[in-house]
Amino acid sequence: MGRGAYWIQRMCRFERATRSECRGERHHGLKPGGEGKAEKLKSRSRLKLWMIRTMTTVLLWTCVLQLTALGGTWGPRVLKGWPSCFTPSFSPLSLKRVTPVVEKIALPPKRIYRNNGYVMVSCNGGLNQMRGAICDMVAIARYLNVTLIVPELDKSSFWADPSEFQDIFDVDHFIASLRDEVRILKELPPRLKRRAELGTVYSMPPVSWSDISYYQNQILPLIKKHKIVHFNRTDARLANNGLPLEIQKLRCRVNYAALRFTSEIEELGRRVIRILHQNGPFLVLHLRYEMDMLAFSGCTHGCTIEEAEELTRMRYAYPWWKEKVINSELKRKDGLCPLTPEETALILRALDIDRNIQVYIAAGEIYGGKRRMAALSDAYPNVVSVNCSFYSAIYLLVLILPD
Repeated sequence: MGRGAYWIQRMCRFERATRSECRGERHHGLKPGGEGKAEKLKSRSRLKLWMIRTMTTVLLWTCVLQLTALGGTWGPRVLKGWPSCFTPSFSPLSLKRVTPVVEKIALPPKRIYRNNGYVMVSCNGGLNQMRGAICDMVAIARYLNVTLIVPELDKSSFWADPSEFQDIFDVDHFIASLRDEVRILKELPPRLKRRAELGTVYSMPPVSWSDISYYQNQILPLIKKHKIVHFNRTDARLANNGLPLEIQKLRCRVNYAALRFTSEIEELGRRVIRILHQNGPFLVLHLRYEMDMLAFSGCTHGCTIEEAEELTRMRYAYPWWKEKVINSELKRKDGLCPLTPEETALILRALDIDRNIQVYIAAGEIYGGKRRMAALSDAYPNVVSVNCSFYSAIYLLVLILPD
């Protein structure tokens, strides 16, 4: 539009100049003041041209803004430099600002239910016992329609491990993956947290090997009454058999899907596996023959009289170990005792395990020391008893990297 006005102006000026020349030839000269009028006409033409250009620019930008506001796809691209009509697809700006879209895992929908109260849990035992207890507590909380607070791990038992739940397990995954079954919180709401800090929460150990009716008929009324109930013991507090199939399925889901180790632990496990593979094939034995296991089970086969008395004293020292008087030989005949190191050596030889294979004893200190380990060491010379930290890593490997 500007260029057209410009050429029209040039033509007008040329026509006026031609007429002036003709007039000059006729009258043999210009009239006084003719040059001043020509300058005025020239300045007016420039002003008109500037106004036309300004209006055209405003009109174009108005159209662009309208397209930006109304165009759902053009707007963001124009503003952000994405490929569009105004930005070529090969523009360096578009290459810098486009980021890959990470697909998020869809979370299950939240289960909506009327909350009957809150359950706090203090697990006890080793890692395997606490893991099983967490599965039980989730199932119990689900079928009592209560809110479960993230369980506290045992810090005062035989292992004396100071780890928190979030140090071992991915707590956010644990909460999110079970949201369609039960509500889980990292801590109590503020109004109830104060009660727990003051120690006014009702605390109790559930009865061992109880079925779900025990929790519905006896525990649920306590939760409704006190609003918060603290389970201070969790080992074997829910029966293994005779439960509804839905409860068993939920226990499995917690164990194999919800209780996922932290990324740091999984990476440590892979590193240890790579190191172990460098020495060729190896065998990891969870030889459950520590002092606490023998004292709890009452299995004293192969122990000296002094050792058997020491194990009995330890059993009586723990009041929550209900069974005190135990017939060791009868338990052994019933198959309720752990394998001794001597029996383990016989089984490995019966399985035709190469005697030169590297054997790692993934356990605590074997009760009886070198005397009890002699038969296994003679049968398999490359036996290594690992320390506690290494044991923890090996034990986790057995759970997360079974290959």
